[in-house]
Amino acid sequence: MPPTLASLVHHSALKLTVRAGEDHLDVPVRWAHVSELADPVPYMEGGELLLITALKLDADDPEAMSRYVKRLVGAGVVGLGFAVGVNYDDVPKALVDAAREEGLPLLEVPRRTPFLAISKAVSAAIAADQYRAVTAGFAAQRELTKQALTDGPEGLLAALAGQVDGWAALYDASGAVVAAAPEWAGRRAARLTADVERLRERPAPASSVVGGPSGEDRVELHSLGTGRRPRAALAVGTAAALGTAERYAVHSAIALLTLTTERSRSLHAAEQRIGAAVLRMLLAGEPDHARAVAGDLYGDLLDAPFRLILAESASASAARAHADGHARSAPTAPAAAVLAAAGMNGDPLSGLAEIVESAAARSGEAVLVVPEGERLVALAADGGAAVAACQEYALAVQAARAATLEQAAADEDELVVGLSAPAGPIAAAAAYKQAEQALSVARRRGRSLVEHEELAAGSVLPLLADDAVRAFADGLLRALREHDATGRGDLVASLRAWLSRHGQWDAAAADLGVHRHTLRYRMRRVEEILGRSLDDPDVRMELWLALKATAAAGE
Repeated sequence: MPPTLASLVHHSALKLTVRAGEDHLDVPVRWAHVSELADPVPYMEGGELLLITALKLDADDPEAMSRYVKRLVGAGVVGLGFAVGVNYDDVPKALVDAAREEGLPLLEVPRRTPFLAISKAVSAAIAADQYRAVTAGFAAQRELTKQALTDGPEGLLAALAGQVDGWAALYDASGAVVAAAPEWAGRRAARLTADVERLRERPAPASSVVGGPSGEDRVELHSLGTGRRPRAALAVGTAAALGTAERYAVHSAIALLTLTTERSRSLHAAEQRIGAAVLRMLLAGEPDHARAVAGDLYGDLLDAPFRLILAESASASAARAHADGHARSAPTAPAAAVLAAAGMNGDPLSGLAEIVESAAARSGEAVLVVPEGERLVALAADGGAAVAACQEYALAVQAARAATLEQAAADEDELVVGLSAPAGPIAAAAAYKQAEQALSVARRRGRSLVEHEELAAGSVLPLLADDAVRAFADGLLRALREHDATGRGDLVASLRAWLSRHGQWDAAAADLGVHRHTLRYRMRRVEEILGRSLDDPDVRMELWLALKATAAAGE
């Protein structure tokens, strides 16, 4: 404990007497300061015991003493020591009354007690308190280190909660609670997720102090990690501000958890290299070799139905689309808005990887995540939390796009995802192909995520909304439209009616309101103009798709 006025009064060598402010002696004393100035306030920092002899004060003037004491109280002076037998034989009544009026402790200092003795007593007490705090801090560090080595983060949090007489919680990169101590603190920590997300938006290291969810405690939040973006966060809740010893304990916990986090990153990198090898074996049709290499690393993931997730940044998607001669259908939302909607900042592929891995870890699932250049490949259990987290992330991205379509595009920091149908290890290569196809469709349609299953269940017509397809349709039908524009017939409408009736002359002629011989003549003209036979099923298919493409474009 730091020195207080009460401890100085009870110091046997000082012989101090309390003359006023008896109810405020438990206040800590930060320093003892001597000043004979009529107004020492400019030189006060707060928390001092001011020592005077009233050399330059009219200590018998009630009004002067009232103003003097009020100034001291306003400056945060915690006590006033008045030396008797120097300029005054006794403490002046005006000063005593003023001190009582303001509640300022007033101590009478006997002539035989020099101010230096009081200063030494305060200094010694402060040094002893700091030594106790440092000693307790080192003891706390040893205990926290022991718990971290034997019981991991959970043991460290439990030890930290005991050291600060409060609670502690650890959050992962997605802002979810990983562990908390005591057990009841998990619910309280979960209610601070929004504060943790705001902390993660700031460069590491970062910290903040927030009130408890119900105002019942004071919570300190600290980011963990040595990189630009925090890898985790620590919350420490206490009933009051931390003391020196408690502060040492918190700083030790931050250092130990940061080391654990960085070590986990190294292990994670090694696991990714193993995962890349396992993935290559699966795609090469060697599931037995893949299982042998993986061992127990991925549990039963390689035996149960899984989904293959294939993701790339929108900049890579845009480059691929440009190379294929295609363009995005709509401008995309700025990266900050997209990633903020999903609770992530920075590289979107890393963000998706963290979301998928965190969801899998919380649900006890195995997941295989492999960075592949500008792409990210992941195997996750079908129907599991990791796949659901990926879908929710993509929905957040899509919603952000829809809300900000009027803003300038920022493709380079967005995400496009393709999701395969459920597959097993033997069909991994097919699942990869499905994910690629879904990714390509997502890229063409300007969507954040497309599942391969919805392609099979949907219609081919949306795929015709493509510049290359429209250009093909325009070129194929141009001669017929030019013919119709001269007023010499209605070949395009006749062709559409004939194809829609599968070449049935009477039904198609009835739809057009013409004689079947007229329709036969028009179809011969179509063949002559196009130089193609309508008996060829490929020709009929191409003409029908061209008509559908132009209809989809409103032409």
